[in-house]
Amino acid sequence: MKSARMKRLFGTSGNCFDVAIDHGMFNEPGFLNGIENMHNAISIVAAAAPDAIQLTPGTAPILQAIPGKSRPALVLRTDIANVYGNPLPQKLFSVIIEDAVEQAIVLDAACVVVNLLMLPNQPELHEACIKNINILKGACEKVGMPLMIEPLVMQDNAKAGGGYMVDGNITKILALVRQAVELGADIIKADPCDEVKDYHQVIEIAQGIPVLVRGGGKVSDEEILTRTSALMEQGAKGIVYGRNVIHHANPAGMTKALMAVVHEGLSGPSAFSLIS
Repeated sequence: MKSARMKRLFGTSGNCFDVAIDHGMFNEPGFLNGIENMHNAISIVAAAAPDAIQLTPGTAPILQAIPGKSRPALVLRTDIANVYGNPLPQKLFSVIIEDAVEQAIVLDAACVVVNLLMLPNQPELHEACIKNINILKGACEKVGMPLMIEPLVMQDNAKAGGGYMVDGNITKILALVRQAVELGADIIKADPCDEVKDYHQVIEIAQGIPVLVRGGGKVSDEEILTRTSALMEQGAKGIVYGRNVIHHANPAGMTKALMAVVHEGLSGPSAFSLIS
């Protein structure tokens, strides 16, 4: 049932830290740094005991093979897209895996996640994402599987270094988050906005659906911990961070520090000492 799976993610504090290690799905060589050996990467992160780890069908069995009851819950990535290259391919796509929800059940996932992408002048890509969500929503409701939608507003990657160009415009983020809610999201995974102090607007527009904040690019320890604390204070129910954990020199320490911010309300400076 859906409520039981949601409790596996959010636990007694009502918050969630999901570590994303699904980057290999997007066929970008640069995304593989630090996760060349997935058995090792998953083992290190799982031992630090985040609430969940976000994986793909091909690597989820590594997590689920860990013995005992305390391993993190599985969030299953269900879509493949080619939107992170520079330059972008001539044709962009977003495709969901075959029988996504059935695969999630077999893998004992607590949730499935799918993108809602909005890139400049790419309406066909946005349409494909909406079709993916509509397919997943119906399948999820039949079996009580929570649906996490990831509304991502992106910039034209030709403007700078390309690859992972987040658009932090609060107006654009609000509209796309609300569309995700209207499409039936049980959980929202959304980017931070340019001004962290404005993030309460994202929480409000989500109409009570829990919002987990996406980490985005790698930043300093001080910045990610301070930002996370500020976002939690504004009403976020947790975080979904990938590269700020898996690209860290001490992934386990960073996981523990972020868990303290998410679940115990520690400030960024207070949590910093937990990394070492």
